[in-house]
Amino acid sequence: MNLGIKGKRALCAGASAGMGKAAAMAIAVEGAEIFLSARSEARLFAAAREIGEATGAVVTPIVADHGTAEGRASLLAACPEPDILIATTAPPRMTPSYLDVTEAEWMHSLATTLVGPIELMRQVLEGMALRGFGRVVNIGTGAAKNPAEVRLLSGPARAALCNYTVAVARRLAKHNVTINNVLPGMFHTAATAERFGAMAAANGTSYEEECRKFVEEWRIPAGRFGDPADIGAFCAMLCSTHAGLMTGQSLVIDGGIGNHVF
Repeated sequence: MNLGIKGKRALCAGASAGMGKAAAMAIAVEGAEIFLSARSEARLFAAAREIGEATGAVVTPIVADHGTAEGRASLLAACPEPDILIATTAPPRMTPSYLDVTEAEWMHSLATTLVGPIELMRQVLEGMALRGFGRVVNIGTGAAKNPAEVRLLSGPARAALCNYTVAVARRLAKHNVTINNVLPGMFHTAATAERFGAMAAANGTSYEEECRKFVEEWRIPAGRFGDPADIGAFCAMLCSTHAGLMTGQSLVIDGGIGNHVF
């Protein structure tokens, strides 16, 4: 299926690994030009090479933290008029107790998962509207809709981002500019491997066993963690020319943990 985004410029912020990288890969397969950013230079350049070699797309790596004004300036200097914006960030630590969360952690979470995406959108949306095409996808967390104490540093800020994007999406819809949020549950990413690998080492088990225990504890109907490529495919679809009437939505992809009629 031709998604109609060949030749489009895609700014993928915080996308050197995991679901962000998978989204960039899926869009690159469709012929978009990719501007890829992350804080870690080594991982960023490796991801850019991998995407370019796998798809033949032009991929420009940008070392920047979009949670800072300086980082956002670097992104927009490299790609001042994106047609597509995908924003995500490495997940913050899990929080077994609300009592352990510090003010500094709150401020960092807000800067990276709320203020950063909002400021990027604010600076690119009007240009998209003038050109008559724009697609924005924020990759967040299912905890934005299904609060959990262990995801305090991720869920609340991204719930606020969902609120903001729905409000703004209504204004831009008539210009063929859409804004949507993808809210994943548990997926096999580098962050997941690090966390569950550490648990396995401490418990004398394996990564697979710790994942299985989590699936059982949280009663994930699908019975497994997801693959980042699944999220990438959804992002590519939302960025397509076929998705012009889908805007202001926050889609939970968590294997069935949370179900919403409304």
